[in-house]
This record gives sequence, C-alpha cells and structure tokens, in this order.
Amino acid sequence: RERERERERGAVTMNQLIQSQLESNLLNIANTIEQSLDDEMHRLENMGEEDLDRLREQRLAALKKQQKKRQEWMRKGHGEYREVEEKEFFNEMKGEDRMVCHFYRNNWPCEVMDKHLKILSMKHLETKFVKLNAEKAPFLTDRLKIWMLPTLALIKNEKTTDYVVGFDELGGVDDFQTETLAMRLAAGGIIFESDDYKPAGAGSQGPQRSIRSSSDYRSYKKTESDEDSDFD
Repeated sequence: RERERERERGAVTMNQLIQSQLESNLLNIANTIEQSLDDEMHRLENMGEEDLDRLREQRLAALKKQQKKRQEWMRKGHGEYREVEEKEFFNEMKGEDRMVCHFYRNNWPCEVMDKHLKILSMKHLETKFVKLNAEKAPFLTDRLKIWMLPTLALIKNEKTTDYVVGFDELGGVDDFQTETLAMRLAAGGIIFESDDYKPAGAGSQGPQRSIRSSSDYRSYKKTESDEDSDFD
C-alpha cells in the first residue's frame, strides 16, 4: 500500500515537472515573439525618409509585377471555367504552370463539380480551369485511364501529377463545400493555399492527397511507348 502511495506521489511530481516545463517553454516562445515585434517596431520607427521611400518603391514594384501576372493569366483564359474540345486540349495546356481539367459527362455528380469549379476559377487566377466531355475525348480518357466521372486531372507544368476521382476524397457526399475541394486542390499544389481553406482545430484534417498520382500510374501502367510526360 505504501509503495502505491509512493508511486502516486512520484506520478504527481512528474506531471508537475512536465507542466512546469511546458509553461516555461511557452513563456520563452512568447518572449521571443514579443522581442521580435519590438525589434521590428523599433526598426520602423527609426527609418529615415530614404528608407521609407525605398520600401514604398519596392512595394509598388511588387504590386506592378503582380498586376502584370494577373493580366497575363487573364489573357490565357484564367479567371473563368470553360469547356474545351479534345483537339484544343494541348494548346490550352501549353505553357501552363497549373491547370485543372474536369473530365465529365452529363450527370448530376458532374454538375455538382461544375458548380464548385466555377467558383474556384474566379477566385484562383493562378490556375486555369477547363472541362472536357469524356465521351467526346476517347484518346485522352484512354491515355489518362479515366474510369470514373467526375475525375479532375491536376496538371502542373504540362504533366498530370494527381487526380481527384469522384467524391470519395471530398467526404463521399454530393453536398460538400467548395472549401473542401479547394483544400484538396491546394494539397495537390494546383491552387495557392489560403487561410480560408485550412482545417479548423489542431486535430482536424483536410482532404488527403490521392494515392493515384502520375508517378504511381506510370510505375504501374508503364509501357515501352511511355515517356516522362503523360501527353508525349
């Protein structure tokens, strides 16, 4: 009995030590952040006119560069969700850093996907969004082994790097939120990440990246005619 009491006292002491260490670590982190903020405020308060002018010029140059990039994206068809034909696909993909292609047919699940992609296309100018009727694109559906609709082909630098097949990764329901799809596309590096799409809470998880990537597909389906690109 005495040994049990000693073990209990030892456990309490250990828990107290752990709690004390955690509090000390948190305090150190808070002090470090506060010191960094103080240093930055001090630097800003002591900047001369030349320094402020230089900061303004750098900011203006960054804004001009961003605006130029946005205009370039718009010229290439970004900012809208369009249907393309199979013969147009390669020209649409050419020179694109990021592109989402929705392989669809005329059914309800594909209409649901259309709704969300249209919203995301207007919000994420950095990415081109197109749709392709799978029944009218036999070459591409065979080449990319499209077997379920809807399927999103996620294309980076003219290579298919990932797929979103059906709704399984989006909760397995057809009333998923646009943010859920956005989180999945961001996880695949196809759209820029946004705080709006991050899961709430430390224990929460967003959609997981599909195990079907182009590298997985090639290692399993590779033939002598396959090259580095899915579209060669």
